[in-house]
Amino acid sequence: MVAGKPICILTWAGSEPALKSVMLNSHIDVVPVSESNWDHDPFGAVKLPNGDIVARGAQDMKCVGIGYLEAIRVLKAKGVVPKRTVHAVFVPDEEIGGADGMEKWVETDDFRSLNVAFALDEGLSNEENAYKVYYGERAPWWIKITAKGGAGHGSKFIEPSATERLVRTLDKFVAFRNSEKQRLAVCRNEFGRPLRLGDVTTTNITLMNAGVQFNVVPEEAWAGVDMRVAPSVNLTTFREQVVQWGAEEGTTIEFVQAFMSNAATPLNDGNLWWQKIRSVAEQRGVELDPEIFPAATDSRFLRKIGLPAIGISCIRNTPVLLHDHNEYLNEKLLIEGVEFYAQLIPELASVPATADA
Repeated sequence: MVAGKPICILTWAGSEPALKSVMLNSHIDVVPVSESNWDHDPFGAVKLPNGDIVARGAQDMKCVGIGYLEAIRVLKAKGVVPKRTVHAVFVPDEEIGGADGMEKWVETDDFRSLNVAFALDEGLSNEENAYKVYYGERAPWWIKITAKGGAGHGSKFIEPSATERLVRTLDKFVAFRNSEKQRLAVCRNEFGRPLRLGDVTTTNITLMNAGVQFNVVPEEAWAGVDMRVAPSVNLTTFREQVVQWGAEEGTTIEFVQAFMSNAATPLNDGNLWWQKIRSVAEQRGVELDPEIFPAATDSRFLRKIGLPAIGISCIRNTPVLLHDHNEYLNEKLLIEGVEFYAQLIPELASVPATADA
């Protein structure tokens, strides 16, 4: 792996080690803080009188990793031995795209030696009384659009104009953006619920650059676009369409990043892993709310190589504060998460071999 970016693996041997294993994934890193905007030391894990634990990573995702470890500690103290081997894994760099973390690791013999059948990963907090369940993600694309044209005095009609070419290309992206925004407002997903952000493709113009001064027509202009492509989209076909948008206006389309997998883990009766998660939630009186993750986690690299992966953070009735100031989690929810994982992990480890990919 990458020097200075270790991957930590804690293995709990199962009673039938020939079976494929269960992986409990966490990422080590957190995003930076603007300390002046925090009411308490962001790395002090300050617990308030009401039980709120204020800390960077409290939601994203220290609570999940701690939940795994504490659950395993409780189970081992009770003498529980899982049927399948369980690996608690802590990886680097998720917050900056995972290029030196999970993305590289899944292609190594070291990862393959773990013989993973299923992975549990992070989710998000939920302001409602349910656990969010993430079974897929949108594919992140970063696109640079470059237009070139004639240069000259700002008093003339310069043809072809780099900026006009760029604007006409961007118009196509904006038209697509508006159509997806409309679809989000009126359509429903496979569970019969109104579409959510993860079900549609978002498009945002995030960078623009052209010109040196007001009275000089620039010979080059470029823009950066961030797209998150929904799992329902054929990525190859859509990529060709995006390239065509540029070709129609004489601009160049460069994919600075184009993750070419938006594979999802089906949540149906044929998915025995999902059945175990749903059963444990029902026993605990917890509602599950499935949806497509709107951003990106390390699970996308696992699904890309064909492994089923589901993301859950046991956080309900709590504002979504990942990457925000004063990120917190109440201690009662932290304990609730430990109890949830303590019940779920042995159940996942007991899934029959018929579920193995």
